[in-house]
Amino acid sequence: MPNGSLDNHIFLKKSRGVSLTWEKLNEIALSIARGIEYLHEGCDVCILHFDIKPQNILLDHHFTPKIADFGLAKFYPKENDFLSISKERGTIGYIAPELISRNFGVISCKSDIYSFGMLILEMAGGRRNSDMRAARSSKAYFPSWVYDRIKAGEDLELLNFTEIDDAIARKLCIIGLWCIQMKPVDRPSMSKVVEMLEGSIDNLQLPPKPFFSSSQQNSMRVIESDSSSELQISESIEE
Repeated sequence: MPNGSLDNHIFLKKSRGVSLTWEKLNEIALSIARGIEYLHEGCDVCILHFDIKPQNILLDHHFTPKIADFGLAKFYPKENDFLSISKERGTIGYIAPELISRNFGVISCKSDIYSFGMLILEMAGGRRNSDMRAARSSKAYFPSWVYDRIKAGEDLELLNFTEIDDAIARKLCIIGLWCIQMKPVDRPSMSKVVEMLEGSIDNLQLPPKPFFSSSQQNSMRVIESDSSSELQISESIEE
């Protein structure tokens, strides 16, 4: 694709990608959501992608996104309430908790929605959600930091802001936070996500704060580390 993958344009510190406007970021997020909605609800058999991340979103001449790399995808019969798979799959940093431990819930289309939430939070932040180099900083985990900023009504400290840009950024962050709720049942469906992206931020409420305490994050890292040898990942853990 002529404009490469989305990560080349949202992580600008590590690339020479074109700086995308907030309106374009919103359009890209909405197009990705509609694509996932089609996979989940528009086909005769629901298709779970299991590896939604910036590297797997390709951009054409007009920056219209295309979901790529279906190597981990699996059919999901619509009459089922859950999916049984023999191995964890996905990319660490985007993988839903229930794919690491069934104690968090059952595997379903909500697993892709978690990954999408992490994706749009990175789009809004212009950075990786986890930055271990900032381990002693409140910004080490972007979803936790941005949740606290929005709840307090504080400035998001993001780049190139106008009042309209601020509304778009807050909307993307709030929707992302809904998508990364730890229990799958608490996440919206992708059709609901599309509806939220098409609507105004005035219609959105901040969700409960997800699984963010430092002790819980450390526990998740241990689980991820123990499971990493079984994960079918297409990039290194540092990415």
